[in-house]
Amino acid sequence: MSTILLAVHDTYSAVLAQVGNPTPEAPPASDKLLKLVRYFTWFVLLSGIMGITYAGGRFAWEKWTGGGLESPKMVAGAMIGGIIATSAGTIMNAAIGS
Repeated sequence: MSTILLAVHDTYSAVLAQVGNPTPEAPPASDKLLKLVRYFTWFVLLSGIMGITYAGGRFAWEKWTGGGLESPKMVAGAMIGGIIATSAGTIMNAAIGS
């Protein structure tokens, strides 16, 4: 059994030694895709700012009128969404590796 494992290990090592370490290269027309990603990032950040501003205004209105407080959930949701959206690049770099 150990000789079979040793043979598999030697074969696997030989194949990996031939593969090498390829360098990443941007695909053709990737500049347009990156421009689209930058637009999307800008839109997500703007949406987060608008969501927090709306929830803050609604929170003030609910406090002034004495109604039920639903807006703290909206503020928390907008902030959690913003944290996830802005850390997406960091998460992908950690998952893929550099």
